Amino acid sequence: MTKLDRPALPAVTVLDQPIETRDGTVLRADVHRPGGDGRHRAVLVRNPYGEPLFRSLPVTPYLKAGMAVVLQHCRGRGSSDGEFTPWADEGRDGADTVEWITAQPWSNGEVVAAGTSYLAGCALQLASERPAALKAVVATMTPHDFYDGLKYHGGAFALGSAFFWAATQGLLGALHDMAAGLDARERLGALLRVLDDPGPAMSAVPLRDAPGVADAFPFWRDWVDHPERDSYWTALAETLRHDRIDVPVLHTAGWFDVFLHGTLENYKRIPGGRLIIGPWTHMSQMAGVGELGFGHAASAQSALLEATHLEFLKGNTEGPQVRYFTMGADAWRDAGSWPPPGAVATRYHLHSGGSLSPDAPAGGAEPSRFTHDPDDPVPTHGGPLLLHDPVNAGPRDQRAIEARPDVLCFTTPVLDRDVEVTGPVTVVLHAATSASGADWTAKLVDVWPDGRAMNVLDGIVRSPADRTRHEIDLVATSQTFRAGHRIRVQIASSNFPRFDRHPAMARAGHTVFHDAARPSWITLPIMPPA
Repeated sequence: MTKLDRPALPAVTVLDQPIETRDGTVLRADVHRPGGDGRHRAVLVRNPYGEPLFRSLPVTPYLKAGMAVVLQHCRGRGSSDGEFTPWADEGRDGADTVEWITAQPWSNGEVVAAGTSYLAGCALQLASERPAALKAVVATMTPHDFYDGLKYHGGAFALGSAFFWAATQGLLGALHDMAAGLDARERLGALLRVLDDPGPAMSAVPLRDAPGVADAFPFWRDWVDHPERDSYWTALAETLRHDRIDVPVLHTAGWFDVFLHGTLENYKRIPGGRLIIGPWTHMSQMAGVGELGFGHAASAQSALLEATHLEFLKGNTEGPQVRYFTMGADAWRDAGSWPPPGAVATRYHLHSGGSLSPDAPAGGAEPSRFTHDPDDPVPTHGGPLLLHDPVNAGPRDQRAIEARPDVLCFTTPVLDRDVEVTGPVTVVLHAATSASGADWTAKLVDVWPDGRAMNVLDGIVRSPADRTRHEIDLVATSQTFRAGHRIRVQIASSNFPRFDRHPAMARAGHTVFHDAARPSWITLPIMPPA
């Protein structure tokens, strides 16, 4: 029998392995390792969502690559002891787990960390603790900050994602308590009712008392009660210090992921990393997203994403610095940096009558006006979402939204050539409100020849009444607007429930200016023709 014919020894699995942290709390993990008495690099994944999530992780490929796998429940979740406090303990607990791993006879003294969303945050918080044994991190779709881009965007509360996550964590907390012998049936029932019909809870006034969630997950009130970046958020930020991360990181993002901004910021702030951006949502990395398909090459499977992650964790960190997918052209591209070089920041101005063009606005042009009614906010339809309804994400036809009287549209003529927009996108509005303050929202839209209006980006900023210049961060994209299409910008004052309603809760008249003295525009990073 040759070496290639020799069957591998069965893998060894230990379930609910206890691991004690520095404060005496016992965490538990499922430990998988190749059979035999060899020593192995270990992949650490830390998870606040309970055991079912472990079933979706690529344990077998890791084992076949000769690595051990440690799948650990965060404290207060799954079978781990302790109390779950979002983000607060993950760095220290991760570092203590690394210390435990390297003391095992099957460890070669090297650990890597990986995960998606909160799990990726755990990996980065671990890296900021600088354990000597940590060699690399794969961080997929995760925020860079717990205030900016996670719970608040442009000063507005990220209601939809915060509510969904709080309800889910409240549910997991109830299940954890029931497993410990406590009676949490009433709490569990209330959360299940809220998840089945979240509308009334998300419309609650005051929002801090949202039924079901506020009592089941006490951190909900903390988030709502701290709308500014104050000491509550800065204390949490100390658990994710980018300046302390000194291992290579492979960042993976999605154009329609709720944490696109966070992933791009993580890449920017941590030197020496790599970045992959696909046309994906937070919950799906398939080739079809929302109401559009981007070709079979767009899927994570076709892009060999899992294999790329695996090679990085094995120590093969070479590869394109940046790899991103251009929608519309439906092609992958490589670059040496993000944003890629060559794009020309081009202002497209909003004009009276609803036109959009690079031409500067005329003096004395009439403004555009609409009335905002907080009792009838513009409904969320597509975008970079993490809501209770996973279907309502990605590009979706906006025509019903654009038919509303409280949504302004500004559109280019039909394009006579392809226009590729790759890089950061911002909108500057000169606008005023009759209320004590206002939210200003913007969307970038691709208008197809058949009339479909497919959203590409969106953003929001919350401003006081005395501010008339508003900058809205739409984050970034790589989108080719094809010849025969049109480019459109939507302006409104709500996007509910992606964002909460403005706390003034007042019906108000809003005015958008687009004259020579008070221009409004979108800045598009336009790539030169190939």
